[in-house]
Amino acid sequence: MTKQLILYGTDGCHLCEQARERVFEALGNSIDLVEVDILDDEQLEARYATSIPVLRSSIGEDELSWPFDIEQIQQLL
Repeated sequence: MTKQLILYGTDGCHLCEQARERVFEALGNSIDLVEVDILDDEQLEARYATSIPVLRSSIGEDELSWPFDIEQIQQLL
């Protein structure tokens, strides 16, 4: 089963693009990265508006706010 991470961000967010690149640099194709636009959900927008990009494990409550490094991404899994 492919491991899954969730990347909260929004269109036009250059930091979100950097975060996506960092995830693939850290994990390559061994990860299923689900990208969620916080502007599509009022609760997500309220929670993450000032902290995107945020990377979250699909299992559990653990999450990383930007900036995060390769080691932190690997530990999140």
